[in-house]
Formats: sequence, structure tokens, C-alpha cells
Amino acid sequence: MIETLLCALVTILPDFLFRRFVQGKRVGQELTLFSIWYELRWGLTACVMLTLMVLTTLFYFHPATNTVASYFRTVTILPQVGGRVAEVYVVNNQEVKAGDPILRLEGLSQKAALESARAAIAQVEASRKLADTDLAQADAGIAQAQAALAQARDDLERNQTLRDQGSSAVRPAEIERLENLVDQRAASVEAAQAQKAAVEQQIEVLIPAQMASAEAQLQLAQAELDKTLISAGVDGRVEQFALQPGDYVSPVLRPAGILVPLASGRNRFQAGFNQMSAQVIKPGMIGEIGCMTKPFTVIPMVVVEVQDVIATGQLRPTDELRDLSNMRAPGTITVFMEPLYEGTAEALPPGSNCLANVYTSNHERLEHDDSIGTAEWAFLHVVDTIGVVHAAGLRLRLLLMPVQTLVLSGH
Repeated sequence: MIETLLCALVTILPDFLFRRFVQGKRVGQELTLFSIWYELRWGLTACVMLTLMVLTTLFYFHPATNTVASYFRTVTILPQVGGRVAEVYVVNNQEVKAGDPILRLEGLSQKAALESARAAIAQVEASRKLADTDLAQADAGIAQAQAALAQARDDLERNQTLRDQGSSAVRPAEIERLENLVDQRAASVEAAQAQKAAVEQQIEVLIPAQMASAEAQLQLAQAELDKTLISAGVDGRVEQFALQPGDYVSPVLRPAGILVPLASGRNRFQAGFNQMSAQVIKPGMIGEIGCMTKPFTVIPMVVVEVQDVIATGQLRPTDELRDLSNMRAPGTITVFMEPLYEGTAEALPPGSNCLANVYTSNHERLEHDDSIGTAEWAFLHVVDTIGVVHAAGLRLRLLLMPVQTLVLSGH
């Protein structure tokens, strides 16, 4: 409407003034409701063509969309194990910090496993003390065997000396018996040393391995018990949370609630523009948004990123061939926008639906590019100027938004 009125000022109005004051045609006489088309045909035709050109130029170089939202991600309050709720530490809509406890499950089996792991560690420690006693006993056995071996060798050497001196008191059978006794007691020493080595091996290898296994089981049991305490992973607000002690929660069947991160979705908006805007919208462009959650307010924005793919072209592995005739309506160009001035969008709740305009600016090019011709110079000025019309249209829509929503929609 605004564009048509502006175009009429340079087309229909001059045509009418020419007919009225130059040709002398009067309203109600020569200029009637039935003759208006014939009399003002040049102005009306020029107005229609100029309006179409202005609208095309306006919407191409200054794209607009009513698909704008500040999307945010939620975190499901989900236990890693299922069980009945023993304690609840928060209430619905409460703000929590990362690490704050939210609820605790009963965890009877986890506690039993933890006590069993502790008992296993105590058993290994007792085995270590018993092995120390066995080691002392093995040392004593070695000393006893070595003493017996020394005595047997002394007896053998004494009898061998007497025999070599020609004494008739020594019999060959006695020397043979003593030799066998020395071999037996030497074997006893080796057996005692082997027993000590076995005890040392048990102390140095087996018992540490058993202790490591028991400690690992303790850590595993403690980890399983820790899973019964569900804590906040990020700073946020607890929503849809109505648990009571005795309720059953499960990681598969029944989550506990939703945690909305405090910083998620704030000061960043996603806008979907039509595909004709792909070559126009660039990072750094200035824009404006207006949201239903903050009526009558225009918030300056800046384009920070443009998604380089269109969602409707996404392919997913399936067992069916994709038929292009079933292609959905053309998707939009996803544009990420942030407030131009810090703090201007703080009052907008995450998830707000908004309207948005972005504006092409050729100011720098007009100021510094000397290679621009006269026709291009005039066209770029027109492009920058008609952006004001689009900005006025956005403000008009924001003024009408409460009326349309609260009155004309039937609410």
C-alpha cells in the first residue's frame, strides 16, 4: 500500500494535474468514475509498472520474513539407572547451578554391591597379613633346615676324617647314612626356600592383583551408587518437574523432567528467508526484528552467519529411492542474527516468534567506488532509499500486531 501511494505521486498525480489544469478537464464532468481509466490510462499504467518494479526491488534487496525464532535446547533430566525416588532436592521452576543435586534414587542393590566390594578389600588385606605370617614361618623353616643340614655335614665330615685316619670305629654304612642325611636335609633347605619364594610371590604379585581387582570393583560399585544421585549438568531452570519420593523413573520409559539452560536461545535468533535472498544476505548486514513477546519494539540486529545448506535438500539413508516429484516446498535460507547493541534483546524469552527485515546498504560502495556509472549510481541510491519503506512497513505491522492478535483473531 505504501509503495503504491508513493508510486502514484510520480505517475497518477502528474497525469491528473495535466488533465485538470492543462487540458481543463473537470472532475465530475470530463473526469468521471466511468472515464477515469481512459483519461488517466498513462498514469495508471505507469503506476502499476512502477509499483511492481519497486516491490520487486524492495523485497529482493531488503528481504523480509515472519519466520524468526530464538531456538533453545533443553536437557532431559534422565537417570542412568532406573529406580524409585528416595529424595527430591528441587521444585518446579527452580534455578540450579551445574553440579547441584536434583534427586536421589533408593539404590539398594548399588549399596549392597558397594559393601560387597569393601568386604572383598578387607578379605584381601587379611590375606596380606596372613601372607606376612607365612613369610616369617618360611624364614624360620629355612633357618631350621639350614641348621639341620649343617649338623649333618659336621657329622659326615667327622666320620670321614676318622675313616681316613684308619679308625675301626667308623663303619662304611654309617658314612653312607650320613651322606643320605645330608642330601635329605639339603633338599629340605631347598623346599623351605621354595616355600618362601612362593609366599613372596603371593605377597608381591597375587595379593596386589587381588587388591587391584577388589579396588576396581569398589570403584565400579561406587560409580553405580553415584548414578543414583542425579545432578544438574549445566546452569538452568527446572521445568515440567513434579516428582515425589516413591515415584519410579527410568532412562527409557520415564524421564524426571526438563532442564532449560539459562544461556540457551538468548541473544541469538534464526530467521528463514526465501531462496531468492541467497545472493543478497551476507554476514554483516544490518536488520531489524519485532516480536510478539515485546510489542511496539523494534530491535536492531546484525547478520552474523548464513547457513550454506538448505534443509529440504537433506538426504537420509533409507531403503527407498528418492523421487524428486515428491520434493517438498522449497526450503528457506537459515540466517543467524544477533542484537546490534548489547542488552537490547534481554527481555525476549527464548522461543519468541518474530518478524525480521534485513537491509542492503551500498553506502560504502557509493562513497569509495569511483568506477560506478551514472545509471548504476542512481539505481544504488534507489535501492538504499526504498529500504526506508520496508522499515516503515515493519513498524506498521508491529503496530497492528496486538490488534490482530487480541481483537481480530477472536481472543
